[in-house]
Amino acid sequence: MRNIVVSVVIPVRNEERFISECLDSLLKQTYPKDQMEWIIVDGKSDDSTWEVLESYRSLNPELIILASNPQKTAPCAMNIGIDASRGKYIVRLDAHAEYPTDYIEKCVHYLETDDADNVGGLAITRGKTPLGETIAKMLSSPFGVGNSQFRIGGKSGYVDTVPFGAFKREVFETLGGYNERLVRNQDNEMNHRIRSNGGKIYLASDINFTYYCRDTLKGIIRMAFDNGKWNVLTSKIVPGTMGWRHFVPLVFVFSLVFLIIASFPLPAARLVLALELVAYILCDVYFSKKAASGIKDFFVLLGLHPLFHISYGLGSMVGLIKAPFF
Repeated sequence: MRNIVVSVVIPVRNEERFISECLDSLLKQTYPKDQMEWIIVDGKSDDSTWEVLESYRSLNPELIILASNPQKTAPCAMNIGIDASRGKYIVRLDAHAEYPTDYIEKCVHYLETDDADNVGGLAITRGKTPLGETIAKMLSSPFGVGNSQFRIGGKSGYVDTVPFGAFKREVFETLGGYNERLVRNQDNEMNHRIRSNGGKIYLASDINFTYYCRDTLKGIIRMAFDNGKWNVLTSKIVPGTMGWRHFVPLVFVFSLVFLIIASFPLPAARLVLALELVAYILCDVYFSKKAASGIKDFFVLLGLHPLFHISYGLGSMVGLIKAPFF
């Protein structure tokens, strides 16, 4: 019987565009394959994802384990994978990403030499289309996403959350699995639970991976709206999980709505609204120019920032409406 040290768990659903590159990058890992198992949990994909997974399993039958997730959500997939796992360490990966050859080796190194309960690295966001590459620049900017350290190239140290994560098994044995009510933010909630119980989350800047973002306007608007909504709902379900930065777009959109309404009877409100818009536009111009690779890129970023922020804020406002009944 193999000595399994690392259990890799990957939730997937309709990932035919990304899953091959993800698995190919894992096949090149320097960590010994005879000490790993990869548990890939499929949420009833209706594209060719399952067929692709079967082809990889047929070539690596001792390494790859496939499981089905009838509930289709990521936290349910993770709990299915964790329950089926045997490793001392559990590494949660995403199919939308590619991993350098030493990714798992470095995660295990930090878990064995640091007192952290969860270790993660930096996300290098990329797109698969020209628009996707521009969206990736927005998602890597402090103006676009705030002070999320793993997105903007933060330094090594203890943080509030990391993407995905490599965990000591005792985390789940002691604190339980992922919260299955959270369609989104389940990683934030798990890390919040770890910190609330005296544990530590470590961001290692020498660990990184390439993450492929949404590459259409519809996709990024939907992502922003859903994230905004679930930030509020997550805070209702598990208070304290989300940080203040997650609600900046809500404050921004609410202030615009309030000031626009107030500006009719109050001249002072018009001045405040004008100042806020000027400040936002100046920031938009500065960060768009800083990130852009050309004039076209600049103007696309100039429009993407407010589109993303307003969609995010509107999602949070819908979350506020739904929260009392959730």
